[in-house]
Amino acid sequence: MALQGQIPVEFGMVFPAGAYAAGGIEMVRDFDRSTPDRLVQQTDKHTGLPLWVVEVIDAQEDARQRTVKVKIAAQVQPVLPPPAPGSPFTAVEFDGMTATPYVDASRCSGDGKNRCGARVAYSFKATGVRAPSRGIGRPAAEHKDAA
Repeated sequence: MALQGQIPVEFGMVFPAGAYAAGGIEMVRDFDRSTPDRLVQQTDKHTGLPLWVVEVIDAQEDARQRTVKVKIAAQVQPVLPPPAPGSPFTAVEFDGMTATPYVDASRCSGDGKNRCGARVAYSFKATGVRAPSRGIGRPAAEHKDAA
């Protein structure tokens, strides 16, 4: 099968109604290599770049999962764009996104009495974060007409 590991995806496929940063961008801790005295940052397996993470809110009303974390592979800590005037949230878009499917078995109790609630989930990674190229919640066609 040709689809294995990271699958390239467009931002709009993952967040069709846009996304908002729910906090700041933080380094991803490498729990295997860190010790109580020494914090080690996780690196991307493919590029070797340090990994950063930001939690985002999916703007789609019927999103199955309202918040998700997106990792960003970058040499230096990425900076979020400023929020729109008067808005408490920062609208963001991600460049170079990939989705990696995995089985989320966290709903399985393992006691044999209940059916396992495992499901396919996705981890997301990007190469950069920036302000949206179009207004959040506005279709791309509407944006083109306004230009």
